[in-house]
Amino acid sequence: MRIPLLDLVRQYRQLQGEIDPAMKAVLEKGAYILGENVAKFEEEAAAYCGTKYAVGVANGTDALELAIKALGIGSGDEVITTPFTFIATTEAICLNGAKPVLVDIEPDTFNIDAASIEKAVTSRTKAVIPVHLFGQACDMDTVMSVAKKRGIRVIEDCAQAIGAGFKSKRVGGFGDFGCFSFFPSKNLGCFGDGGMVTTNDKTLAGKIKMLRAHGQAGGYRHETEGRNSRLDEIQAAVLRIKLRHLDGWNNSRRKNAGSYNRLFEEMGKKGGLSLPVEKSGRKHVYNIYNIRSGGRDKLRESLTAKDIATAVYYPIPLHLQPVYSGLGWKKGDFPVSEKACEEVLALPVFPEMEEEEVRFVSRGVIDFLEGKH
Repeated sequence: MRIPLLDLVRQYRQLQGEIDPAMKAVLEKGAYILGENVAKFEEEAAAYCGTKYAVGVANGTDALELAIKALGIGSGDEVITTPFTFIATTEAICLNGAKPVLVDIEPDTFNIDAASIEKAVTSRTKAVIPVHLFGQACDMDTVMSVAKKRGIRVIEDCAQAIGAGFKSKRVGGFGDFGCFSFFPSKNLGCFGDGGMVTTNDKTLAGKIKMLRAHGQAGGYRHETEGRNSRLDEIQAAVLRIKLRHLDGWNNSRRKNAGSYNRLFEEMGKKGGLSLPVEKSGRKHVYNIYNIRSGGRDKLRESLTAKDIATAVYYPIPLHLQPVYSGLGWKKGDFPVSEKACEEVLALPVFPEMEEEEVRFVSRGVIDFLEGKH
């Protein structure tokens, strides 16, 4: 049995009857940039996230970069975030001329250790970017408390967590901005690149709209230097359809994650294997289902031999990436992140998986742990 990490074709086949006519309608109308689907998607996505405004942009990295720029953060400023995330988070900070300041993660959720954020605040700190990693919200009570106390901005990196909840609220509505990615592998993915910025501030929403269109305030009047970062009409049409299915897909991901947890327990989970933890008061949407094993690399080889796809998110923490060698970080600076990079392994958890497939993957993991590979 071949188990892919993600099956986008399977998903498309299920939605083909909805998606094909929607894409055809865009083609027949001939309006491809900032058309009615973009406007409607922004309204629908804002309502879904529980925010007043949503602005479609070209991708999740741009969402972060434009959010930082809109807050006037630049040279000489510092932005706090985590070393255990995709490089887009720190990339967006550096591309604005600011300096990333890192705080280690919680070992069970992989999210930033919110209790340690305040210790990293200096007179130059302008913002913190909590990353809702793998589909679980950070401790936003603590993040927002520190931000209010120290007078710093909050930009939520929601790239992997659309639909995830903290207490009674969805991610993307806590801070000044929420930044989303619609890369195809995300819980809500388009047919290419796409992104979105959410906010409850009308002025900030206007700044993002201006920045995504070359800093244009209208009629070729440019108030600042922006960029070309518009969500296109065809992608918006696809996202509008997929948004209607998102809660169902997230629930399926949660069901598959629950099945993994149950099966690992039923099959006699062996020592050395740690399962994902969902903190109380949070709704985890499992963009990624990450187990931890001290024998990660050999386990992965064993699963590959059984035609089970896996991935490592992430093999190298950001502070040890070659691109940041000039910032003075060294091995040992963030030990929890470094250990996670050595142990994490993502198993397939996509919503279209059948129970039989989840069981097959679980059996493959247990066989390895029992020495049957």
